Amino acid sequence: MKPLWPLPSDSNRPTEQTSALLEASNSCWQTMPLPWQQQITDCWLPLACHLADVAGRQHTDHGHAAIIGIHGGQGSGKSTLCQALATLYQHALGWNVAVVSIDDLYLTKHQRQQLAQQIHPLLITRGVPGTHDVNAGITLFEQLRQLQPGQSLRYPAFDKIADDRQPQAHWHEIKGPIDVILFEGWCVGCQPGNDHELADAINPLEQQEDPDGRWRTWVNQQLASDYQRWFAMTDYLLMLKVPDMTAVQHWRSQQEKDNQKASASSSLGMSEDAIARFIQHYQRLTERALATMPEYADLVLTLNHQHQVAEVLCNHAQPQTTEDEQP
Repeated sequence: MKPLWPLPSDSNRPTEQTSALLEASNSCWQTMPLPWQQQITDCWLPLACHLADVAGRQHTDHGHAAIIGIHGGQGSGKSTLCQALATLYQHALGWNVAVVSIDDLYLTKHQRQQLAQQIHPLLITRGVPGTHDVNAGITLFEQLRQLQPGQSLRYPAFDKIADDRQPQAHWHEIKGPIDVILFEGWCVGCQPGNDHELADAINPLEQQEDPDGRWRTWVNQQLASDYQRWFAMTDYLLMLKVPDMTAVQHWRSQQEKDNQKASASSSLGMSEDAIARFIQHYQRLTERALATMPEYADLVLTLNHQHQVAEVLCNHAQPQTTEDEQP
């Protein structure tokens, strides 16, 4: 049987770093869903070693923390993966990991209400490009990379159930220096479409609430501008490739239940019908990413409907040092 991991396995290299990752691994994946726990040896541990190697090379070559972008459709497991990696790197390597979710950079509800009044009613709904504070995200990455020992930084947190930014007392806080930044989000790394792609509505939401294409055109324009500058700050792009929108609906429903359990505003959660409408806001860009991102993402992990990794595609492997190149 062909091995799942396509690169020379970093987890098999007898280095001090990989040995530490191997030793700490078993206790650091417990928050992952059971289907993923069954693939620790075949996928997740090699991935952790590989990304650690990417981060180490970035720091050696450029002298600052690597920003690793993690893209995936709603419910794909981006946040779960980031938390597992952060825990593993902290325990095994003593690294200080900043996990930044694009969701935490959403505009406030009031700001989105203003967009809805001034540009298009659909912009009251968070998620699409144009509903994030991009400049704050760019500044955050710059600040994280410059954070010195003893310095601390607070940055926004978002309550998805309340659908608004949390009070500053509940924001994330991290102390410097930062060893690696994990940047996760459903549209991280997405590229804009062309006018021809935007011409026809692709779902009932667009047909009924954006018949002239004004909303989707504005969203695409936002993605084509400062979002590309923001995403260009990433040093490496990992894609968790969802099977299709049916899987997104199912996984996003489970995510909503988990969010409700964890939120003080649990009574405000979305129904199944509301979730079905909600993900239609994301459908166009999600499907475009499924069609195009595997060509330019550095690493693509294809998920099946059982939420396991079925295939791993590496487009830009880190250069391997050969015996002839050894000093």
